[in-house]
Amino acid sequence: MALINIPLPQSIARRLYISSGDPRRMQLKVLKKLLTKARYTEFGQQFGFDEILMSRHAGKAFQQRVPTYDYSKLYNAFWHKTLQGVPDVCWPGQIKFFALSSGTSEAASKYIPITKDLIKANTLTSLRQLFSLTGYHDVNFGALPKGWLMLGGSTELQKGPTYYAGDLSGIQQRNIPFWFQRLYKPGKRIAKERDWAVKIEEIVANAPNWDIGFIVGVPAWLQLCIEKIIDRYQLNNIHDMWPNLSFYVHGGVAMEPYKKGFEKLLGKPITYIETYLASEGFLAYQNRQHAKGMKLAINNNIFFEFVPFDEQHFDAEGNMLPDARALMIHEVEEGRDYAILISTNAGAWRYLIGDTVRFVDLEHLEIIITGRTKHFLSLVGEHLSVENMNRAIQMVANELNVCIPEFTVAGIPYGNFFAHHWFVACDDPVDEAQLRLLLDAKLKQLNDDYEVERKHALKEVLLTVLPEHAFLDFMASKGKIGAQHKFPRVLKGKMWEDWQQFLQSHKIKVGTATQPS
Repeated sequence: MALINIPLPQSIARRLYISSGDPRRMQLKVLKKLLTKARYTEFGQQFGFDEILMSRHAGKAFQQRVPTYDYSKLYNAFWHKTLQGVPDVCWPGQIKFFALSSGTSEAASKYIPITKDLIKANTLTSLRQLFSLTGYHDVNFGALPKGWLMLGGSTELQKGPTYYAGDLSGIQQRNIPFWFQRLYKPGKRIAKERDWAVKIEEIVANAPNWDIGFIVGVPAWLQLCIEKIIDRYQLNNIHDMWPNLSFYVHGGVAMEPYKKGFEKLLGKPITYIETYLASEGFLAYQNRQHAKGMKLAINNNIFFEFVPFDEQHFDAEGNMLPDARALMIHEVEEGRDYAILISTNAGAWRYLIGDTVRFVDLEHLEIIITGRTKHFLSLVGEHLSVENMNRAIQMVANELNVCIPEFTVAGIPYGNFFAHHWFVACDDPVDEAQLRLLLDAKLKQLNDDYEVERKHALKEVLLTVLPEHAFLDFMASKGKIGAQHKFPRVLKGKMWEDWQQFLQSHKIKVGTATQPS
């Protein structure tokens, strides 16, 4: 079979066809498949997977028998054994790969198990997303068999006693199917490079040799790479070199803040395709042209549960409460925010991934990512989400006709009350005072709680405009360079302390900020 002129093995082609049906039934089928395969593992034996499978209501029995986990709890109880080479802990066999993931605030790296089953499932979901392009209109399908530039982590992984560890993107690219290798750029040699600066320079040097139709990666780093190509070869835009560039697959952060600056690098419009690929699995993907959200991958390898993200289920620090109720796919509501629990074929069981999502189209099971359980501001009840922040920044940038690709905010004491201190990246001429007032006004417009608290305990909004390179330099100083690393939208704890020290060392005034609340 050929998928839009890309030949696929028949075994994979058959699995691409997605059967329609009741979402609850499809999810229970996934759950039973996971339980069946893992029933003889240590985890499966401890929590009675056999009994759950024999239960009349497997979903409810699973929720009653198996506790919820965050990373620390699951690692301390089970996953640490897999790093020691112990087989059959949470998933059959020995774990050979681990994705290193520190998120945006953790000091130490997390070791997320990556199994062969998960790698195959991620590939299948990627192909289903590609297959969905057949329903798009007015796009350049001739670009699909051209080169695919995938800007990811190094495929030269760190070797442990019994495993290899690195960025998920590096692990996935190391395991790219044979039938895709002809299209894959930058190729095996450059992909192995660990030094991000060297890798970018290698890509820039080889760029004239490639005919790229697809680009894949995090916006900030792809933009930097394309800017260097344009500068090196004195191009008007990237389409002068890659006329077939037609698609951009992005994920990890909201694209909108980057789009204005990114499109300055293009000679013609391209099609943006959003994905939700976390270290723990490929959760969702945009499968309809111009869709507002991404379709959950409910019929592959992930069993989803949803915990309402509100004060009845989470505390003020974003920790899930012990008696929090988890809902299945058929119990969710449109327009409400949920934290996600996932169970996967890599041995994650009822695992709190840390993201919050909102269903924007229940008929198509489409979601948007609204933030992180730990990344929101509610010092005095303002309940400011990352989605609010992204939207407000986008509105301000459009109104002032400037590009703001990065931003972050900290909650700080302000006399006897509190304030928010914003730091925004903008290389365009902009009036800092005007930007501050407009941002405050947009947030009041978007969030009723914020508007109320601005009249009471949230006494002030501070704002500092920085050059874009300051954000990239800070990430480099933390060793967080590359495709897996995104700047945190909310600064708390040690990350806030490190940010202040960085600004002070570069003689950038931090205002009255001292410590976040």
